[in-house]
Amino acid sequence: MRVVIQRVKEAEVVVEGKTIGRIGKGLLILLGVEIDDSKEDADWLSHKICQMRIFSDDDDKMNLDILQAGGNFLVVSQFTLHASTKKGNRPSFIRAARPDIAIPLYTYFIEQLEMLASRKVETGEFGAMMDVRLINDGPVTITIDSKAKE
Repeated sequence: MRVVIQRVKEAEVVVEGKTIGRIGKGLLILLGVEIDDSKEDADWLSHKICQMRIFSDDDDKMNLDILQAGGNFLVVSQFTLHASTKKGNRPSFIRAARPDIAIPLYTYFIEQLEMLASRKVETGEFGAMMDVRLINDGPVTITIDSKAKE
């Protein structure tokens, strides 16, 4: 699994003119599922994200995790995170998982975040054309790949 995490002041997902997910302070997580990903990847990634100290404390130092900071999650599926640009000018998405693999892992990842955070996780709509609006905080943007463990 591969994610792009953006610390936000607010974020929302709009599908066909209707807001389907919205948060204030928290993390916008763009999630890409690869063909050989498993629940173990989702477990590792959800724990990593919940424990990352990327929110500012009273001294304006990044010392707080999302739970300590009282932030929320907005998770958006994004298969294009697994684009290969090695050959030619048109990206290949051959490593991105098909919906029969990706949807259950996407759902499981969200369930793990909800369990760890003890709060509802807002989401986009898997496979839909989405407008994602956000106000970056910092900006703080981090990429993590569960296979590389970094």
